[in-house]
Amino acid sequence: MFVFSPVTRALPPHHAPGGRFRNPWPDAVPARLGGLLKWLLVHRPTRGRPPRPHPSVFPRRAPAFTSGRAARDDLTLTWVGHSTFLIQIGGLNLLTDPMWSERAFPVQWLGPRRVVPPAVALHALPPIDAVLLSHNHYDHLDAATVRLLGHRHPDARWLAPLGLASVLTRLGVRRVLELDWWEESRLGDVAVGCTPAQHFSARALGDRNRTLWCGWSVAAPARRVFFAGDTGFHPEFAAIGDRFGPFHAALLPVGAYEPRWFMRPVHMNPEEAVRAFRELHASRPLLPGKPAVMVPMHWGTFWLTDEPMEEPPRRAADAWRAAGLDPGALWVLAHGETRRL
Repeated sequence: MFVFSPVTRALPPHHAPGGRFRNPWPDAVPARLGGLLKWLLVHRPTRGRPPRPHPSVFPRRAPAFTSGRAARDDLTLTWVGHSTFLIQIGGLNLLTDPMWSERAFPVQWLGPRRVVPPAVALHALPPIDAVLLSHNHYDHLDAATVRLLGHRHPDARWLAPLGLASVLTRLGVRRVLELDWWEESRLGDVAVGCTPAQHFSARALGDRNRTLWCGWSVAAPARRVFFAGDTGFHPEFAAIGDRFGPFHAALLPVGAYEPRWFMRPVHMNPEEAVRAFRELHASRPLLPGKPAVMVPMHWGTFWLTDEPMEEPPRRAADAWRAAGLDPGALWVLAHGETRRL
């Protein structure tokens, strides 16, 4: 008598048993509650913290994006603040990690408060075709903003990592597509790829790592852009460039990195961001004479960690020069600034 047992497929390395997710690389496990308490109750009281800067420290510019849709061959980037960009590419308008609230917290009387207000009014946005979400932390997935966007742009398609569809539909979003790392979808002739990131997820007690985190590649026929999401430095940047590049622009996080012993697994510092940029383009650079640009993000908006808020772009510029990269290809945007390729 033969007994047939069902064939079980091995979980991808970033999938953990029990339906959770994990970073699959060595030394990539984020600190837990004990590390958080050590940081807040021991490290910070003894080391101190720079003062909260005045908003005037951070320059603002009037946005200059196309009010409808930009030309199909253009790439237009407008920094709203933190990790929120309006990306106009392939004739489409995309938003990344939309965050317009005053505080990154479940309630608006507690939690990290913005130093710099959103540099683009939400009602002033052009028609939004798609929203790219990297993960579920409150400074990246803001419930009030999602509700407003869902109401104002009901036909927008929301692309999110695994597990977030139920959250978004409860907030009024109609069209949600979940993707796993390395999966792709299409928005007309624009290909959108879900890329690995080194981070974690949590939105309430008991739900840690029950939803995935990611970055995104966006490839139109004439332009390609990479949005890294929220991430520590990991070994897959070269593979991302190989598979989805070459990129004309890479939006990379450079802030919220101190103390390093606590933040290293989940947030790159500026030097690591420049290294990630170089790995993205190591084997698939653009044509000679057309350097890709790096746009620092995840800095200068929320007072989250222990480095001076104005420090990340200075360190990124130093690392950029030390690497011998084209000085005109590091785009440190002011809040609200629009630049075009």
